[in-house]
Amino acid sequence: MTIETVVHPSAVIEKGAELGAGVRIGPFCHVSADAVLGDRVELVGHVSVLAATTIGAGSKVYPMAILGGPPQNAKHKGGRTTLTIGENCTIREGVTMHVGTDSSRGATTVGANGNFLAYAHIAHDCIVGKNVTFANGATLGGHCEIGDNVNIGGLTAVHQFVRVGDNAFLGGCSAVVGDVIPYALCVGNRASLRGLNIIGLKRAGLPHSELHLLRRCYNTIFDRSRTVGENIEIARSEFSASPTAMKIIDFISERGKRQYAVPRLERRGGDESDDEG
Repeated sequence: MTIETVVHPSAVIEKGAELGAGVRIGPFCHVSADAVLGDRVELVGHVSVLAATTIGAGSKVYPMAILGGPPQNAKHKGGRTTLTIGENCTIREGVTMHVGTDSSRGATTVGANGNFLAYAHIAHDCIVGKNVTFANGATLGGHCEIGDNVNIGGLTAVHQFVRVGDNAFLGGCSAVVGDVIPYALCVGNRASLRGLNIIGLKRAGLPHSELHLLRRCYNTIFDRSRTVGENIEIARSEFSASPTAMKIIDFISERGKRQYAVPRLERRGGDESDDEG
């Protein structure tokens, strides 16, 4: 049985917009001519879907969210750029996500199953993975790359061009100005590493033996008695059989010289207690 599409009389749906089966559009919404809403997308009310924005099937968007606004980038000349949001995302009140910049990659992409709490912001040209959670007021600058299963705490800001690896946890009220390795716990202004995201890794089902290996890999990489380059080569040799450890090593190696979040000087252990994260 085909699910009926329901559009409130006060909503404005421009000619050319594509609506999937079972879409529900509440009062005072605006959907632009270049927008695409997948099957069963729900716009609760007072939602604006602008420009070339695609929202994946099963996603739900709450009041005052604005999706597909123009990039806050002076280099943008007004060309057609896109915002693509994956399936089954929850986008709460006042969330903003911008399309890409025509002088850059031209696209902002957000993976499936994301949970974006009130007033979170995703800027132009960002790449956001699947299964992420952005708490209230979490903010990305332009061109950020956020991996899968990342959690960003409330009121945390991530500087433009920063990368955050898979399964990382960024604590609330942090200012993140350097790349954050996969599986890390990172917090502060300016943010530093506080060890591994132990709770997140346990919830992901990582075996206890692999957690111990990751601790050793973390301590090797951030051993201050040697250069980072030397540490990476030692870690690559010692932990090459571990896909999880190699994900950290490759993350650091693949982009050349960049700024990274590192442990605080007074911290020597591989992570905080297992109750943190």
